[in-house]
Amino acid sequence: MGPLTLAVNSESFAGASSSDACSKKFQNVPMAKRKPFASVSMQDDKPFDFLRTLFEGVIAGGTAGVVVETALYPIDTIKTRLQAARGGGKIVLKGLYSGLAGNLAGVLPASAIFVGVYEPTKQKLLKMFPENLSALAHFTAGACGGIAASLIRVPTEVVKQRMQTGQFTSASAAVRLIAAKEGFKGLYAAKRELNDPENAIIGAFAGALTGAITTPLDVIKTRLMVQGSANQYKGIVDCVQTIVREEGPPALLKGIGPRVLWIGIGGSIFFGVLERTKRLLAQRRPTVGEDTKQD
Repeated sequence: MGPLTLAVNSESFAGASSSDACSKKFQNVPMAKRKPFASVSMQDDKPFDFLRTLFEGVIAGGTAGVVVETALYPIDTIKTRLQAARGGGKIVLKGLYSGLAGNLAGVLPASAIFVGVYEPTKQKLLKMFPENLSALAHFTAGACGGIAASLIRVPTEVVKQRMQTGQFTSASAAVRLIAAKEGFKGLYAAKRELNDPENAIIGAFAGALTGAITTPLDVIKTRLMVQGSANQYKGIVDCVQTIVREEGPPALLKGIGPRVLWIGIGGSIFFGVLERTKRLLAQRRPTVGEDTKQD
């Protein structure tokens, strides 16, 4: 009987070796992972893509702002006329879209600036703050976005409300005459991602609640903005005192119905369109693997 020999299947050994090599190689290959919108990378070799985040935020914010303003402009006009009316003055329901074109010229960049500042700031702060302070990150980012957008939004609001109350027939004439009579300062008087229905509901609720609470401030703002060069009111305090003395305290709640409806529906549409647009833009972004192939 001859010596025992161990038969080795070379094909199996080669296959196993090849399989092990492929497994190791596969483990070394980084998996392409789609980044969420406005995501911030914590790795040093992948810095925060500020320009892309800003660009996508500007497009999403501008789109949402234009859609909301166009859809709800008649309600806003009625609200403004209710607040500007004195005593038993009648409300004119004609020309509810008066000044829309000029207003959109300001709403588009204002909304774009708001989201363009809000999104990058929010993402940066969410990475800097602990998880229990995420609400503070959102609040701070919103405040920064609001301040930046107000540089355009406030003059737009002044011109819009002057046109809504019939003082001017065109935005260009309104800007020119306001600047001539009152100066340029007259233009500044006064963890799970939510789905689309949830964004809309939260936006509507937040907008309606905010609209109701801030109605007296909105009435004061409207009176100060539409008074023009007559200077009927000396300031905020004098405006409140005059309204209460001549028309009674309920006058400070004028237009609360249209305002709550306008801001509530507006918040629903704005955040719904905003989040949808952000997702569409995020889907068009190249993955890490595609970026590597292009390089």
